[in-house]
Amino acid sequence: MDITITTIGALIGLAVAIILIIKKIEPAYSMIAGAFVGGVIGGAGLEGTVSCMITGAQSIMPAILRIVTSGILAGVLIQSGAAVKIADQIIKIFGEKRALFSLALATMILTAVGVFGDVAVITVAPIAMVIGQRIGCSNFILLAALMGGEKAGMVISPNPNTIAAAENFGVDLSALMAAGIIPALVGLAGTVIICTLLAGKGRKENGAQEEQSIKVNTQPMGLPSIGSAIIGPLVAVVLLMLRPICGITVDPLIALPAGAIVGLLCMRKMNHFREYITYGLGKMMPVAILLIGTGTISGIVKTSQFQTDMTMVLNAMNLPAFLLAPISGIVMAGATASSSAGATIASATFSETITQIVPALYGAAMLHAGTIVLDSLPHGSIFHASAGAMGMPINERMKLLPIDILEGLIIVVASTIVYGIIL
Repeated sequence: MDITITTIGALIGLAVAIILIIKKIEPAYSMIAGAFVGGVIGGAGLEGTVSCMITGAQSIMPAILRIVTSGILAGVLIQSGAAVKIADQIIKIFGEKRALFSLALATMILTAVGVFGDVAVITVAPIAMVIGQRIGCSNFILLAALMGGEKAGMVISPNPNTIAAAENFGVDLSALMAAGIIPALVGLAGTVIICTLLAGKGRKENGAQEEQSIKVNTQPMGLPSIGSAIIGPLVAVVLLMLRPICGITVDPLIALPAGAIVGLLCMRKMNHFREYITYGLGKMMPVAILLIGTGTISGIVKTSQFQTDMTMVLNAMNLPAFLLAPISGIVMAGATASSSAGATIASATFSETITQIVPALYGAAMLHAGTIVLDSLPHGSIFHASAGAMGMPINERMKLLPIDILEGLIIVVASTIVYGIIL
């Protein structure tokens, strides 16, 4: 049967999900509840609502499967100490004189090779605070550098947000990662400029709080060599790049675990394989469950008139139609405070419409970039994870939100200029 859900119903469903998430109800259940409310109010009825929810959840199962297997590489990088070693080496290379650049770059590279954004920030944070003590830089500025690096890394990473966008637009994961390189570099440069300007104003913080955080977090033990630490993610990236280079397709479901195994062999830690993949699966399961809930509300939004009405609004405002891609990414990620959930909902809902306006890869790149603008809002996890990693009070972390958003906007503007205007 044909089901059409009203835009009002879809928006009410999204609002219900956001309110429940802010009230600290489990995000997956919040989205399922929002999907149900939106479908019923939108006119689908009980049976039609459930059907749309199930269809939406089914549509993202391939992405969830790839995301779950990517936990193998993430677990190996984090638990083996490879992530810490990579970050430490980058900072050693560039030195304390370029501390803000090296911290942002370290976080960007960790995220880009498959470490979760919040884990990348947590990994680099202790090193950042030590350097901050030496150069007299506040935690506020240091975290601004880490968050900008994390956002730049997200648009070139094989993380859940990129996998979901590539899956729904039907483009190669490696191609979408490559499409994010220019915006990521622009974002990195913008982050360094912003943080340098902030440092010039001499913002000060509570030094005692910083000192306590340093004592707790700066005791890495038994780290691998830099060569063995980098080989795993390097193998994964090379395997993913085989299709655009020579036409050999290696799915992320194979490439990411393969990189993890090669990395373990090079680090001589195969005896920890079970331990590391168990950790990686544990980190991925909340993401996978969240995306199941995300799929249900995506099914409601996709069945609704929302995408048609949003396109009409853009036309009425005389804005270019291609802006649907970045705006939908910004809105959906802001609604869920998650780049993964935002990329899933936005790409599942708007990919068909966007590909009628611009090529699939360009649309995916702009939408994907849009998802990192509002993903650090307080009803999401990275907001609290980053505050805790730097020993920063919530009210101080709130003051950093405008900087977070600005760093994300630099990336999405760069992506939109390149893929919406120039190409």
